[in-house]
Amino acid sequence: MKALIIGVSGQDGSYLADFLLKKGYEVFGTSRDAQGSVFQGLSFLGIKNDVHLLSMDPEDFRSVLVAIKKSKPDEIYFLAGQSSVGLSFEQPAETIQSFTIGILNVLEAVKMEGRGIKVYHAGSSEAFGDTDGEAAKETTPFKPRSPYALAKASSTWLVDNYREAYDLFACTGILFNHESPLRPARFVTQKIIQTAKRISDGSKEKLILGRLDVSRDWGWAPEYVEAMWLMMQQENPDDYIIATGKTQSLEEFVSKAFEVLGLDWKNHVAQSADLMRPTDLSVSKADPSKAKKHLGWEAKKGIQEVIEGMM
Repeated sequence: MKALIIGVSGQDGSYLADFLLKKGYEVFGTSRDAQGSVFQGLSFLGIKNDVHLLSMDPEDFRSVLVAIKKSKPDEIYFLAGQSSVGLSFEQPAETIQSFTIGILNVLEAVKMEGRGIKVYHAGSSEAFGDTDGEAAKETTPFKPRSPYALAKASSTWLVDNYREAYDLFACTGILFNHESPLRPARFVTQKIIQTAKRISDGSKEKLILGRLDVSRDWGWAPEYVEAMWLMMQQENPDDYIIATGKTQSLEEFVSKAFEVLGLDWKNHVAQSADLMRPTDLSVSKADPSKAKKHLGWEAKKGIQEVIEGMM
């Protein structure tokens, strides 16, 4: 089996490459500049030399088509795009374009190839917006509240449309927050972990955060890539929520992170209005029962194991 991972340099792309290699796949991975990219995640996992790296611009149809013809994949995993919710408010056009044009080009290329290539698309829980404390299901309507969420909602609708209109095997994993040591520093969980470690080592700095009352469902990224693969092994394509089903506040995450290091978070954390987004979700809650029932998948690690794993 051959797999093409579009966006292999990110957290999920790196863990997915590792997972597929262990399954015996020949793995191809793309980056806009394969020669100049560092591929820290692949190096961290010790697999950089095992992945065939290709340069590809997801927003350039010809570039996408060439990469598919070179790799001749059985499965394509689309994980590319501007992945920060916060940054999407500063770069809305780039964010929306990176997801919608990217997946559209992949779907069009697969349709043209006409040989049954399976497509996985990375959706996001952010597309649901605020569900007023109710656990989101696959049938919950999208109400995006950020340019990032809007982009993910639009790209998910594109996948659903192509699946229905052209009978493609195309599915979306609607992933809730999932973390690992490969999370970039701009993500709040990595910021918390790294700042707490520096403070534990003697730094006098404060951890500066925005809202602490927001709640999220945090899982362990290496587990989530298995769910992506399982979706592609089903007889029929469908969309699935991937989450732990447990929601905790950011304050709880901070508290537990400092507690692991024997510190009281209240002595080391300050809030800043500058870090509060124009719109934000108060509570993100998931019902992952469909994935358990149809894929046989459920999260094993909760917030405590996630924090310890990141540490």
